[in-house]
Amino acid sequence: MTTAEHAQLTIPLPDDWHLHLREGEMMRTVLPFTSRHFGRAIVMPNLAPPVVTRADAVRYHSEITAALPAGEHFKPLMTLYLTEQTDPEDVRAAFEHSDTVAVKLYPAGATTNSAAGVHDLEKIFPVLAVMEEIGMPFLVHGEVVDADIDIFDREAVFIERKLMPIRQRFPHLKIVFEHLTTREGVAYVRSCDSHTAATITPHHLVINRNAMLVGGIKPHYYCLPVAKREQHRLALREAATSGDPRFFLGTDSAPHLNQAKESACGCAGVFNVATALSIVAQVFEDEQALSQFEGFVSRHGPAFYDMPVNDRELTLIRHDDPLPLPKKVSTSEGEITIFDPMIALHWEVVEAAG
Repeated sequence: MTTAEHAQLTIPLPDDWHLHLREGEMMRTVLPFTSRHFGRAIVMPNLAPPVVTRADAVRYHSEITAALPAGEHFKPLMTLYLTEQTDPEDVRAAFEHSDTVAVKLYPAGATTNSAAGVHDLEKIFPVLAVMEEIGMPFLVHGEVVDADIDIFDREAVFIERKLMPIRQRFPHLKIVFEHLTTREGVAYVRSCDSHTAATITPHHLVINRNAMLVGGIKPHYYCLPVAKREQHRLALREAATSGDPRFFLGTDSAPHLNQAKESACGCAGVFNVATALSIVAQVFEDEQALSQFEGFVSRHGPAFYDMPVNDRELTLIRHDDPLPLPKKVSTSEGEITIFDPMIALHWEVVEAAG
């Protein structure tokens, strides 16, 4: 498809099926970047302390909606942080009263604020049984944290040791394999039926591990799961642009102040939501798959979550000249760096209508 044929794209307003908003000033600062471009977002619960109960989710939802810019209709979709002490009936009540839409598994020690996560998967089986019964999605950070497993192999080992046994035990549980990073992950999702899906991030579509390590350590490309080899990036691009409804956008935008990133023990996470749709549109153009862009960002996620497609629309315009990278975002405690995709971006979000 030629660029001329797609100088403008108008699509149903997209959703972000994996987002970190943080709390306090940080949340108030980054929220408008999401609310301008997305109708809904699955909000991650790994705060400190985490969102572990229905009451926690209601409180956090109120904080987010109170911080929305005037006139914006963004809807946060709340999640619960799964622990070995999670009450299955609290989960049931949260879902049936629409206070939450999903539960998130963090293997203990896998990523930011995951210390309260799960060590022994069998201890959460009563919760998973209820979730399978009521149709509540189970969101999975798919990595093992065993000391003997190389960090670049964590996802593939998780599939074999953890995810396959869960799927066998709970065949009708709706599972989202979040922020997929490997060709093994792509192959696994494709081997499953419609009860399994995966989110793919903008940054894993455009960088491999060289971005973080070549020419010096570059902390603003450090995320978890880490970017992998080029063969895995290419597998993700093929999956995202294939039109397969089991793959959809989850930005995993995860802001940190620069001083927390640029330190002897820098935090994992990139803040990409400011340019997420521009990045994804560019990837789909480069893969000659713009006809599949709407499905990936606007339709596949709602279908999996049994939600309607947004009735508002969003327009992107293609410019001949590359767009400038947005400036750093300022807070009273420091700056946040916006993810640089290391490719020229030509697609600009210009309008969300309706």
